[in-house]
Amino acid sequence: MKVFTQSVNFTADKKLLDYIDKKIEGLEKFHDKIVDAEVFLKVQKTSEKENKITEVKINIPGNELMVKKVTKTFEEGVSIAVDSLKRSLKKSKEKHRDSLVS
Repeated sequence: MKVFTQSVNFTADKKLLDYIDKKIEGLEKFHDKIVDAEVFLKVQKTSEKENKITEVKINIPGNELMVKKVTKTFEEGVSIAVDSLKRSLKKSKEKHRDSLVS
């Protein structure tokens, strides 16, 4: 699976990019037909501590799943987004399997 990571208004370091790739590639266990993933990292200009926006879009045949999280760190945002996508991918796969059965 190809993972595209884009950081807006800052440059993401190699450690963060490797972390993102590892977490996103782990989603392949939950759905075998993932085409690719797009990750957008943005820093909001605000006085709040939770100013990191993480958006993850997963493309699967006939559908795309999108999760957006606002957190204190990008690692936390990616981790929460991946957990959320795991549930969505399982549901999507079950729906697909159900439609094949009926």
